[in-house]
Amino acid sequence: MPWIVGAQVTVLIRPHHLLCLLTFVGKGYTPAFTANMAVIAGRLAGGEALRITDGPDDICAPYMGHCLEGSIAARDVAAARDASALLGLPIEKGAEFTLTPARITVLRAAFAQHTIRTACAACDWAQLCTGIGADGYKQAVL
Repeated sequence: MPWIVGAQVTVLIRPHHLLCLLTFVGKGYTPAFTANMAVIAGRLAGGEALRITDGPDDICAPYMGHCLEGSIAARDVAAARDASALLGLPIEKGAEFTLTPARITVLRAAFAQHTIRTACAACDWAQLCTGIGADGYKQAVL
C-alpha cells in the first residue's frame, strides 16, 4: 500500500489475528513473521486503522504457512462471530476500525475469560496465549 503524506494507512487483518494480536509477545513462526507482527502491533497500538480481510493479510505476508488451509478460514469465521458480538462491530470483509485502548481492554477481558476463544480450538499457540492472558498480558506488545 503506498504511503501518502497526511493519510492514515490501513493494516489488513483477518479476523482470527485480532485474537492473536492480544497476546503477541514477540514469538512467532519464523523470525521474519515475528518481526513483521511486532511492526504491525506497534502500528495498531499507535492508532492506525485496520481493515478486515477474508484471507491472507499483512501479518501472513512473511509466512504463508497454513494461511490458505480450510481450518484457518473456519477460525476466521469463529473469531469474527465472537468479536463482532462482543464489540458490537461488524467484523466482516471491508470493515474498518481502530483497536482503541477500550476495545483492547474489552477483548482481553473476554479472551482471559475464554468467552471469545472459539477460534483458538486446536491452535498450536493456545497454551502460550492462555498463559499470557492469565499473567495479565504483561509482556504483550499491543
